[in-house]
Amino acid sequence: MAGMQQSEVRSTRNGIQALEQAFTGIQNCRRDVESMKHNLASGLKGSDGKAYQDLLKQWDDQAEVISVNVREMIDTLNETLRTQGLTQGSSNEAINQAYSGSQAVFDALKG
Repeated sequence: MAGMQQSEVRSTRNGIQALEQAFTGIQNCRRDVESMKHNLASGLKGSDGKAYQDLLKQWDDQAEVISVNVREMIDTLNETLRTQGLTQGSSNEAINQAYSGSQAVFDALKG
């Protein structure tokens, strides 16, 4: 198979960059929600507090699925570049650090 054309390489790298930005945005939102949860937890008691906790858990579970899928897409696009003998399109180490940091926060959420 012939190598990727320059426009395909550029598009692939642009895709990686967009996905990395989306991943970072998702992780930032997850941290914001975790912070809000702790700030409001003392004031929400009873059934409304439980409903709030349930909503946050459901939201976080869905955000985790999205995060995993975005990360897999980034990895796939990076692998595409590598198999074509091109330089790596992103810093996997930075992605891994962001993912690990956010995962620790949300493991605490799950209890």
